[in-house]
Amino acid sequence: MKKSSNNTKSRIVSAAWKLFYEQGFDKTTVDEIVELSATSKGSFYHYFDSKEALLGSLSYLFDEKYIELEPTLDYSKGYLSALFYLTKELFLMIENNIDIELLSRFYAQQLSRKGERELIDHARQYYKLTKKIVGLGQENGEITKEKSSAEIVRLYALCERALLYDWCLHGGEYSLSEYSQTVMPLFLSGLKAEG
Repeated sequence: MKKSSNNTKSRIVSAAWKLFYEQGFDKTTVDEIVELSATSKGSFYHYFDSKEALLGSLSYLFDEKYIELEPTLDYSKGYLSALFYLTKELFLMIENNIDIELLSRFYAQQLSRKGERELIDHARQYYKLTKKIVGLGQENGEITKEKSSAEIVRLYALCERALLYDWCLHGGEYSLSEYSQTVMPLFLSGLKAEG
């Protein structure tokens, strides 16, 4: 039952963000989201109080991307390469499917919330997968053990959020994925084990 429930929520979130990207948040209606997701209004309102509540679902969409990417990870190229691949693919998805104004709203919402902050929720697939990769890299001797895996994941997430925030500040005037391919290797090189 839970898998079906997650699938329904996932379809609603995916449909909503596709419509937001194509026609804008303000022009998208709940009816259009329900129609594209092939769900019902009851299902929509089971998961979301309103269309505005969908802004907080962006982290859910990101986690769905990580679930999709996990089986394609190639650890033979190294664990830092696997982290770099995740960043590159997520940023390509964001650049090609997420309206920058909505991404900016999402960040503003995260900053102003007193309770839940989805970006730093350690129960997310994002944290589970990146912590797994870092842990494997530490066991293998590729990633430093001078910091805990949790601390490394926190720094990695911090770097990604900084790149996204900067991209929003500049109104998307440059390619997020291309710029990350310059910055992330510099950051990741600092995580290599010495010797």
